[in-house]
Amino acid sequence: MKLPAPTSVSNRAGSPTSTSGFTLPEILIALTIFMLMLAGIITANLFGLQMFQLNENKLNATEWSRNTFGKITDEIRACSAVSVGNMTTNGVFVGLLDGEAQEGTAIEIQPNTNSTSLIYYFLDSSDETFRRTELLPSGSNTIILADSVTNTTVFTAQDFSGNVLTNDLNDQVIHLTLEFYQPERYLVDPDYYKLETSVTRRAAQ
Repeated sequence: MKLPAPTSVSNRAGSPTSTSGFTLPEILIALTIFMLMLAGIITANLFGLQMFQLNENKLNATEWSRNTFGKITDEIRACSAVSVGNMTTNGVFVGLLDGEAQEGTAIEIQPNTNSTSLIYYFLDSSDETFRRTELLPSGSNTIILADSVTNTTVFTAQDFSGNVLTNDLNDQVIHLTLEFYQPERYLVDPDYYKLETSVTRRAAQ
């Protein structure tokens, strides 16, 4: 009996295949996808930072207006007398005369019957700041409430219909208008605000 001759098997069939690396096109494609993802993450973070700064400015302006205007209105409502006028460069309040339009850059608030205790809110045109000065027998204290104020007429005395008065009345309505801007900062465009309120004394005679 004749046995068949064994067939030779190629060594390639039995040998394990070697692991090949990434080709240059594959590396370029992967690198491009990675760079696009990185650019998207950076852009999203910058956009979120810009929105945070923008909302922070608006929230700060809202909180400031609520606190400042609330204090002014409370002091006017409870005061003994209030007058509209102008503040000179020497820090002296000059009231308006009868016959003049009752509008100016400052108000004088007398909290009680003691005429030596006075409160002033005024616009300092030299540096465009809105300030509060409390004059007491022991001295005075001035604080800056806002800066970059753009309007020149801050206070007006009006009647109940909103008409500007030409004399000082006990039942006058004090109207406050503040226009100011915030300069451009990193990732935040310049912004403009206008705030208005009207208040009168409770104990008007």
